[in-house]
Amino acid sequence: MDLKSKIILIYGPTASGKSNFAIKLSKKINGEIINADSMQVYKELKILSARPLQKDFQKIKHHLYGFMSVKKKFSTGDWLKLVNKKIPYLKKRKKTPILVGGTGLYFKALTEGLVNIPNIPIKFREKIRSLHKKLGAKKFFLKLKKLDPQIKNQLNFTDTQRSIRAYEVKLFTKKSIYDWFKNTKSNYQQKDFYKIYIDFPKNELLRRINLRTKEMIKKGVILEVQKFNRIKAHKDKTASKAIGVNEVNEHIQKEIDINEVIKKISIKTRQYAKRQRTWANGNMQNWIKMNPNDLNKFLKKF
Repeated sequence: MDLKSKIILIYGPTASGKSNFAIKLSKKINGEIINADSMQVYKELKILSARPLQKDFQKIKHHLYGFMSVKKKFSTGDWLKLVNKKIPYLKKRKKTPILVGGTGLYFKALTEGLVNIPNIPIKFREKIRSLHKKLGAKKFFLKLKKLDPQIKNQLNFTDTQRSIRAYEVKLFTKKSIYDWFKNTKSNYQQKDFYKIYIDFPKNELLRRINLRTKEMIKKGVILEVQKFNRIKAHKDKTASKAIGVNEVNEHIQKEIDINEVIKKISIKTRQYAKRQRTWANGNMQNWIKMNPNDLNKFLKKF
């Protein structure tokens, strides 16, 4: 199997062993790893984002990890611009690009292109957010369906961020976000990619999530959040929404004990893993699905 000419994409739910698999594969096919996780870009969130360890960086060259300040805004478009420079850079050096992460929107932007929607003024966007807060998710969604009937079978009211985005795009541009989607194109052809979706057994994944949460506490996540608090990143910034920030802060403020922190973070992480799986089911039907045994067999081919 000739994977060296491909761009390898590895997606899976949190705690599914994506990074470890990517390192093993990199060694086999002379690859280098590019981050495709929206939280692992932040330098201040090493433990909370479960960023690969320094020893992993020494084994294989990693790109786009821990380079962005939590104070800065970093969008899917920003990520795509950097990746579109990294891929030819690696190819020029005869390296195989291996993109690994759990941010489905990053992979969608890479493989299908990014929607070129005009910039919407911040004040306009804040009005829509205020409207969502005032009406509540269900009433806001009913209003959105009247404004843009195309979203009916694409979203549901629990998709807060996407619902708000669809509303502001339709209201500002007079055009459905899904009409904008139709006009997008990737820089690459589908044959350029080899797409792997890690489908970890549910019970084993839950066990791994619980273990990883306990490890985070041991590694010093309390101190990491205390340092994060001192930076005073805006609450609307992506980094402020990282799983664990609020839960650890409740402990810092002596509202809950450490066992409750572990429990709450584990629950939220499980919910996130479920959303990642749902994303994959809806957007990654043409990806090669592999369980842990399949991954081991796959590596033995090289």
